[in-house]
Amino acid sequence: MANVKLSGVTKAFGTTQILHDVDLEIRDGEFMVFVGPSGCGKSTLLRVIAGLEDITSGTLTINDRLVNDVPPAERGIAMVFQSYALYPHMSLYDNIAFGLQLAKVPKGEIDAAVQQAARILHIEHLLQRKPKDLSGGQRQRVAIGRAIVRKPEVFLFDEPLSNLDAALRVRMRYEFAKLHEELKTTMVYVTHDQVEAMTLADRIVVLSAGRIEQVGSPLDLYEHPDNLFVAGFIGSPRMNFIQAEVLQASAQEALVQLAGGAQIRCAVDAGNAQRGDKLTLGIRPEHLRTDGQENRIEAGVTFVENLGSTTHAYCDFPGVEEALTCELDGGTRVRAGARLSLSLPADKTYLFNAAGQALRRHVASEV
Repeated sequence: MANVKLSGVTKAFGTTQILHDVDLEIRDGEFMVFVGPSGCGKSTLLRVIAGLEDITSGTLTINDRLVNDVPPAERGIAMVFQSYALYPHMSLYDNIAFGLQLAKVPKGEIDAAVQQAARILHIEHLLQRKPKDLSGGQRQRVAIGRAIVRKPEVFLFDEPLSNLDAALRVRMRYEFAKLHEELKTTMVYVTHDQVEAMTLADRIVVLSAGRIEQVGSPLDLYEHPDNLFVAGFIGSPRMNFIQAEVLQASAQEALVQLAGGAQIRCAVDAGNAQRGDKLTLGIRPEHLRTDGQENRIEAGVTFVENLGSTTHAYCDFPGVEEALTCELDGGTRVRAGARLSLSLPADKTYLFNAAGQALRRHVASEV
């Protein structure tokens, strides 16, 4: 196992800068996930760690060894790509063993390593088959097995589940979690899917435009986003954002007026806010309630998704760029055209200043 540390890392292609002063420490044995929208730099950051891209400036250490100029093969890493890159004419056994065979590892050691990897990945019964005989999930297991036999200090995964269907992605998330638990090796995983990030990570790195927006545990990012970008990216359905103006502000709470005129009390530290400041109020769809009494608003339903266990009602409301999304119990019966009376619990609201930075929330555990 190993820790990975990046200090002031930048990456530029010509005059175009892709990564901006990245400072990050990945702990020994940690499952770290890089997440963000397409083009945010997450795959480039992974390739920098792998040595597949040169660092423009800054330093990278793996297990406290400076590796800026160390070739990929000598960094103690193994990388699994989005494409499986299996040799179609070889059996699964030979695909997994190929790297060890090239390194002239003794045959007995190769066999032991392949059999152990196959056991971990539950593909022992498939070793004599060819890749064309396998499902997508089985092929991805073979690609992971090829990495396991190298016994790397760090595993790197670049969107390994993006080619799989939805049901298989759910199953493979479980397999990745079990793999990390068994191997206890440092793992760095790139995805654009925040659900994958939330379910797999010890900690998540949220990236935007080549910069780290926030690093923290899944629940830290969900409950305490630092800014509008993180708040909108983490959580599904995404957080609702409503234009608001400060009426009263203190270190204990803020009273704001929404674009439609409703006045909402928010349990945040608004000590630095002043009357008249323009803010953005955030509330997650699952926190909007139909049975609460505080901070009530009225919204018109425009579209309904009945998903079985939950019902998503999309509502028209002033000051919301897109529809106000309400996540209701699956037993709730509501139709387009109806009016919903909703409550915004003060301790579930967020406020973001004009720069998009979150005002610190007061939560029950801090009282």
